[in-house]
Amino acid sequence: MKKLVSLALGLSLALSLAACSGGTAAPAPTEPSATVTITSLNGAKEAVELEVPYDPQRIAILDMAALDILDALGVGDRVVGTANTSLDYLQGYINDDIAELGTIKEAGLEAVMACDPDVIFIGGRLATSYDALSEIAPVVYLATDTEIGVVESVRKNAVTVASMFGLEEKVDALMAEFDSRIATLSAFADGKTAIVGMCTSGSFNVLGNDSRCSIIGREIGFENIGVDAALDTSTHGNEASFEFIVDKAPDYIFVMDRDAAIATEGAKLAREIMENELVMGTDAYKNGHIVYLAHPAVWYTAEGGITALDVMLSDLESELLG
Repeated sequence: MKKLVSLALGLSLALSLAACSGGTAAPAPTEPSATVTITSLNGAKEAVELEVPYDPQRIAILDMAALDILDALGVGDRVVGTANTSLDYLQGYINDDIAELGTIKEAGLEAVMACDPDVIFIGGRLATSYDALSEIAPVVYLATDTEIGVVESVRKNAVTVASMFGLEEKVDALMAEFDSRIATLSAFADGKTAIVGMCTSGSFNVLGNDSRCSIIGREIGFENIGVDAALDTSTHGNEASFEFIVDKAPDYIFVMDRDAAIATEGAKLAREIMENELVMGTDAYKNGHIVYLAHPAVWYTAEGGITALDVMLSDLESELLG
């Protein structure tokens, strides 16, 4: 009887591991021999001290910025499961050998559990699932802090992730060019006003410096005149009329297409929404100063990654400095 029970348990483990390796049984996970304490966020988005395995061998990913950082650090081969993504620079992780764990908004808990991860990475969209996922493995939840800015957030989060692998010395090299690129864009932005916004469901929502695209106002330095600084725009911004844009008369208008970012079927393109009679009468339009961010999926779903930051700056450089 004992032999039959052992055989059943062994078969169950093999099937679980197979689910995380495209149907091919993976080797038994290596138990981490040590731990390290990092600062992460909990489900209430509060900073906490979290003990995680040092040099984890099996990583579950439910946040594209975290996957981006792991990839840049050269430890992407530890990923055993990931949320789905359309981002071209992360397509190497969407294959039959890596389990699909749901989306960055909705995790498949059973799929995550089947992967037997040493650690799980999530972003803000899964904060409500923090406790459930923590029952499976330690959950590392990192975010962009608009108070310190996107660049410093990426640097800080990259150091945190790197410390789990003893790779802290790699971060400076990965971040080396960003400060000078920001400085060049800042020199261009000096003295210029802007409205920063997002097209979604046929409307234009203005974004503040506490929200997505905050790098435009905070680090690069355009004077963001679209919203009162006291208003909360951190989720999807605040809907604005096109008369509002005319009244504010910004030098530049920056537009992120949310519907394109999440591939909303049948949605109007941002250009179709923005280029109406009112907006086309503004100096921003007449001067060619409406900037459509070329990679909206990066801005909307992956802000906080190293490659993502490079793409975001390139979007601005090509329109403003090119």
